[in-house]
Amino acid sequence: MNDAPTPSPSEALELLLAGNQRFIAGTPEHPNQDAARRAETAPAQRPFAVLFGCSDSRLAAEIIFDRGLGDLFVVRTAGHVAGAEVLGSIEYAVSVLDCPLVVVLGHDTCGAVAATRAALTDGVSTTGYVRDVIERVTPSVLAARAAGLTEEDDIIAEHIRHTVDLLLDRSRVLADQVGAGRTAVVGLSYRLADGSARVVTTHGLPAGVAR
Repeated sequence: MNDAPTPSPSEALELLLAGNQRFIAGTPEHPNQDAARRAETAPAQRPFAVLFGCSDSRLAAEIIFDRGLGDLFVVRTAGHVAGAEVLGSIEYAVSVLDCPLVVVLGHDTCGAVAATRAALTDGVSTTGYVRDVIERVTPSVLAARAAGLTEEDDIIAEHIRHTVDLLLDRSRVLADQVGAGRTAVVGLSYRLADGSARVVTTHGLPAGVAR
């Protein structure tokens, strides 16, 4: 793969979603997980996608998308909240490693979103740095409320969209890559029960792709 051409953003998304379909069907291929791949990627990495997702232990990116060593550049935080370290990691992946795809991966029954809703509705307080996570999720939940959204899936989708918009708004490097057609940013929502990842929002893909 190190000598293979870099996939387009659309092709990278197709690779990712094809792997997820194999995972859903229970027919994973476990690509790029052998000794040869380990040796191939030791000198350098060329991941085809950045996966910025929630830290939830049930969202192991290489498993749910059936990928292997050197395929994904993974960044994870509780509730996929984005600070300077996250932005710097993503900018490194797209500007230095030439990743053509950035994915924000959220999921149902997200603890960070649930804690934020409880804090806003019932005044349930938290301590330590968990409060910082809740503060960063709060704008998404408030936006969902303002739009009249009450179902959990809709609120999760709003949080995913908000995170995608935040990345593009705060990172000029990423926005320029998307504007130049070199990178796309996609929001996916993962369902824990069936393992499926559905597209919530896209930026930088041709009209009609993965809608």
